[in-house]
Amino acid sequence: MKSLASLPLAGLALARAAEEKLPPCRAITRGPKFHWRAYYDKLLFDPTNRLVVCNEVDFEGRSPTADDVIRVGMVDTKDGNKWTELGTSRAWNWQQGCMMQWVPGSKSEVAWNDREGDHFVSHILDVKSGKKRTLPNPFYALSPDGRWGVAPDFRRLNDTRPGYGYTGIPDPNFNVLAPDNAGIWRMDMRTGKQKLILSFAEIAKIPFTGQAELAFTPESKHWFNHLLVNTNGTRFFFLHRWTLPGKRGFFTRAFTAKPDGTDLYQLIPNGKVSHFVWRDAKHITAYAGHPPTNDWKFCIFEDKTRNVEVIGEGVLNRGDGHITHVPGTRNQWVLNDTYPDKQRWQNVHMFHIPTQRRVELGHFLSPKEYSGEWRCDTHPCCSRDGKKVILDSPHNGGRQVYMIDIAEIVD
Repeated sequence: MKSLASLPLAGLALARAAEEKLPPCRAITRGPKFHWRAYYDKLLFDPTNRLVVCNEVDFEGRSPTADDVIRVGMVDTKDGNKWTELGTSRAWNWQQGCMMQWVPGSKSEVAWNDREGDHFVSHILDVKSGKKRTLPNPFYALSPDGRWGVAPDFRRLNDTRPGYGYTGIPDPNFNVLAPDNAGIWRMDMRTGKQKLILSFAEIAKIPFTGQAELAFTPESKHWFNHLLVNTNGTRFFFLHRWTLPGKRGFFTRAFTAKPDGTDLYQLIPNGKVSHFVWRDAKHITAYAGHPPTNDWKFCIFEDKTRNVEVIGEGVLNRGDGHITHVPGTRNQWVLNDTYPDKQRWQNVHMFHIPTQRRVELGHFLSPKEYSGEWRCDTHPCCSRDGKKVILDSPHNGGRQVYMIDIAEIVD
């Protein structure tokens, strides 16, 4: 066998997979154009677990401009990975695309964000009938029945968290630290009517109860990011972030609230919260600071209580990752990944909570050019039946979408 160092990136991954007897993995998109999906916490498989929605673009390695248009489409994984274009978008970023996903509760509708003139919109398309409707506002996360959604200020995100907002429309509150006319909106996905349910000014008035040195000040700039509705639509989770003068980066706390923005609960108040997912209607699994030491760990937080359980101590907890629960496994299995290690490997794996067993699914080399805003995180996501995993990787000449069969593992 050739030395791994002499093989191209794709060969490196294949050689390592053969040595470890990893589960089957195949590309479902191909060049010369580049492909990636929305985010790890979205419905990316249709209800039949056959069709996968994703984005297509003809460049990499720079920030999107207002003139850059991506194509959105779906891949038929049982028909030679046939690509069907469904539309285009001018409201997108490298980390989450244009939020394209299958509409919860629907058998054939997909939704994505776009920009028309000086405002962001969203489209809902029935892929069977071809019927399409456009709503006058964008969305971020949808309810389990697909009837409503919540969204942050994508204009503000484009400045405060590059890679997550949309370019093309400047933030009218750019110089306002905590405006009262923007924040989190709720939208009716049937009519497009939206309402501001929580403003930046309101969240800035809620005292920070974590470590004193992380508390926001009158000079802090505030924004919201990463919203997700729970499994029965009774509450949603979101991150409140802020800057601190003289300190690099940003700081975070996490709240839950009712769909109308009331009954706010500061679930993770300590300034350290990263990726998360609802396990069920009452529990959040997140990589966050664990009380009382505030050390980063994967934890399960019970909503509206101070109950916290650490999972995967010493096995799963080796750094941040995009974690989700594998459907159909009674929440015993979680799917996760890593950021590039010292050798630039991104490691996709599963973890069985009852037995503390970690199972590697694949190792994907990320060239050093993929960093910062235009990095290519794997963002693994399960099919609805929990038998397949899709992910993004640039290891074979540019970002493409790959699929791994995990049926034998979960069975």
